[in-house]
Amino acid sequence: MKVRVPYGEKDAFNIEIADNQLVGVYNPNPVTKPDADQVISEALAHPIDSPSFDEFINTDKKIVFIVNDGTRPTPTAKILKLIYPKIKDKNISFIVATGVHRAPTEAEYRFIFGSDIYEDLKARGLIHSHDSKNDPMDYLGKSKNGTEMYINKIVAEADRVVPISSIEPHYFAGYTGGRKSFLPGVASYKTISENHHLALMDSARAMNLKGNPVHEDMMDAMKVLKDLNIFAIETVLDSDHDVYAVTTGDLNGSFYAGIDKAKEVFGVKIPHKADIVISAAPYPMDVDLYQSQKALDNGKLALNKDGILILVATCRTGIGPKPFYNLLSSEKTAAGVLKKIDESWHLGYHKAAKMAQIDTWASTWAVTELTDEEMRNVHFKPFHDLKVAYAEALAQKGPDASVIVLPAGSLTVPEAPNAN
Repeated sequence: MKVRVPYGEKDAFNIEIADNQLVGVYNPNPVTKPDADQVISEALAHPIDSPSFDEFINTDKKIVFIVNDGTRPTPTAKILKLIYPKIKDKNISFIVATGVHRAPTEAEYRFIFGSDIYEDLKARGLIHSHDSKNDPMDYLGKSKNGTEMYINKIVAEADRVVPISSIEPHYFAGYTGGRKSFLPGVASYKTISENHHLALMDSARAMNLKGNPVHEDMMDAMKVLKDLNIFAIETVLDSDHDVYAVTTGDLNGSFYAGIDKAKEVFGVKIPHKADIVISAAPYPMDVDLYQSQKALDNGKLALNKDGILILVATCRTGIGPKPFYNLLSSEKTAAGVLKKIDESWHLGYHKAAKMAQIDTWASTWAVTELTDEEMRNVHFKPFHDLKVAYAEALAQKGPDASVIVLPAGSLTVPEAPNAN
């Protein structure tokens, strides 16, 4: 069977895979597109374990809205367009949940809020961008793992809190959304660092919550928020970033209900894992190796132990952040990188760790525009043509090798039966 694997904005590789070897070609699941405004309105009127949104905002006391920054596709502007007439004259303020990211640019603020609402909020001084290192924080307690929960005073001192977020697979927290509005969203740098250190464990992976130490630590840390009055708005988008579902109300209840919907989009059932997995980072997610890592991390979920995982990504602007490259290339083996990360942990090391982990139990190859030296330095076997890489993989694994292809590996999360 001829299989097309995208490469960059317009190009693609066409490879021939024998029918008896091809387990399947998997993409995000197609879903029906509902009327977004209707879905949002119904969710606000019928929340989970909570009064309706209109009842929740019926107060003269402070209401703080937590919104995602520009790195998430959350349709905050679409939601605000519907609810702003109800809230604009109330005692409100907005905090952008940057975690440890930088503050939004002017263009990103307009994307987040919509230009008209942004101009109104900005003129009234009602927007604050969370700064995990410098903002005043309140200490609310510890999780069982010892994560000390410091969150922004703006949130901790609010009478009512409305986090607006989106739920999609996340490569080490299991899923975005829900508790992530608070941790890492508006938590201190110290709190985020303590929680994200748990990402080094292999059970911290996409769409896995049971036994996921990062998620479990987040959920445990959320218990310190019990005195906050929260009305969560969680959106689930399809692979085109259009609204597919919305859940609201109780923070945990709306989060878990949204997960069921996110699985319908991104969770792709496969009959079994394969010896060779080809996972592509589609344009524009192939901008560099750092961003393409998500395709690699999803691809590993379809790969047998000792298999070959082939990343296909142009990486047209290079590796990504220099510290990321320096860390991965600082040791001769992936195991050496992991040891170094664990012994000298710094926040930001987790993405390099997740990449290095795969190479301790399988082979990682890459088809990119990076130089051979760059790819070898970060522990990939280098290629520039998928046909060549696939032919070599077949020669190595043999004629009976099974093959899975993920043309949109960054957006496709394989689920194998009885996967650990």
